[in-house]
Amino acid sequence: MSSKIRVAILEDHQSTIDGYLYRLKDHSQLEVVGAAAFGSELDPLLAEHPADVVILDVNVPTAPDNSNPYPILHVIPELLQKCPNLAVLVISMLTERALIQAVMDAGASGYILKDDSAAIRQLGSILQSVAGGGIYLSAQAHQQLSRHRWKTDKPLLTRRQVEALSLCAAYPDESLADLAARLSVSNSTVRNLLSGAYLKLDVSHRAAAVAKARQLGLITPADVPRVAFQDPQT
Repeated sequence: MSSKIRVAILEDHQSTIDGYLYRLKDHSQLEVVGAAAFGSELDPLLAEHPADVVILDVNVPTAPDNSNPYPILHVIPELLQKCPNLAVLVISMLTERALIQAVMDAGASGYILKDDSAAIRQLGSILQSVAGGGIYLSAQAHQQLSRHRWKTDKPLLTRRQVEALSLCAAYPDESLADLAARLSVSNSTVRNLLSGAYLKLDVSHRAAAVAKARQLGLITPADVPRVAFQDPQT
């Protein structure tokens, strides 16, 4: 890690990015190295400007010509495999327990809700903490997870099944081979992941599986209003 903690941002609302920059401007230990508005821009950004922490929004469009949500449940493990020392902090308006759990299971170091004004005010300190190996959850996110911790039932889908469905949601027109390449597995492995998910979700095809997974809160919804974080700058 360099003398300063380098921060990259994936967020499609400039007003939200401006709010983050305002909160971080007095933290001399932090340096924002860049921001991306589309998921497809994240890898080039990190290649040009290596970061120690990445702030991710869950519902960012995949690309300028693909408005489907970026498949962060696939991207987070991929980022951490490429950069083992990278910390990922998700800041989202989504409160579904299954999605929060999936994000944390994927390897994120924290999940902050956009309306958690106390956490946003402490954003600089939180970034320093996760860069040093810490974990941070908004109180509501923590309550969502701890409320179900006593249950012994296994998750409906495996982590890899959820990851595969998140890719199907982001790239609905891609072939099985394309999805396999994104997951770095064989075509048969993807086929098995999806067929197993279909059985558990009681559906018979990919579009229905994506819709059911969204309904259950297992992957990012498609129709979430894109409400930007409004920083009062006070």
